[in-house]
Amino acid sequence: MLKSQKTLSFYICIFILISIITGCGTQKVNDTEKKSASTANKVELLVSAAASLAGVAKDLTELYKIEKPNVNIKFTFGSSGALQTQIEEGAPSDIFISASLKQMNALEQKGLLLEDSKKELLVNKVVLILPKDSKIKLTKFQDVVSDSVSMIALGEPDSVPVGQYAQEVFKTLGIWMEVKGKAVFGSDVRQVLTWVENGDVDCGVVYQTDTIESEKIKVICEAPEVLISLLYIR
Repeated sequence: MLKSQKTLSFYICIFILISIITGCGTQKVNDTEKKSASTANKVELLVSAAASLAGVAKDLTELYKIEKPNVNIKFTFGSSGALQTQIEEGAPSDIFISASLKQMNALEQKGLLLEDSKKELLVNKVVLILPKDSKIKLTKFQDVVSDSVSMIALGEPDSVPVGQYAQEVFKTLGIWMEVKGKAVFGSDVRQVLTWVENGDVDCGVVYQTDTIESEKIKVICEAPEVLISLLYIR
């Protein structure tokens, strides 16, 4: 994808996010505004978001302040699994943005989501990346089992959605056990990206949106027919 196309997609995602969050936060904001109609009290909106959204947080916050200048958005980023655990343990959160249905469904089953508040927001893609200056020649996901790759960075499949999706891709291709033997597992997608950017690993698997602002990696290919749903809301 061309850089300009990436940037366009990036801002489209921000626009959609701000539109949805504006709707999600309206009830809390309005309730508070009613209680303090004659004051300029600030309202804090707590958002637990998948680590893959860290890059758009600043833009999202600035756009939201145009809609609700008295609202301060406070983000907590992490793997969707870690955020799920935090919410289950009582961590305060007004909105939960998950990169997987698994964590969202678990919270719903435990009665920790507001009724009818879960919405499918966006789709993402899983991509294979290399450090920008890497000399390794890869063209498809199957190539990671070649001798040219000794270490691949993946998210932890049990708690990091991008790791779960990567595992599914490699299992579908029939090469998961070979890939697993070369894998180092990150606690979230940003850690996977950082390892690749720093050249600590030969390659890695992240979301397409994680590559938008990075100048230190190159995208080799997209996983075939794998779309990732970004879902929320608590």
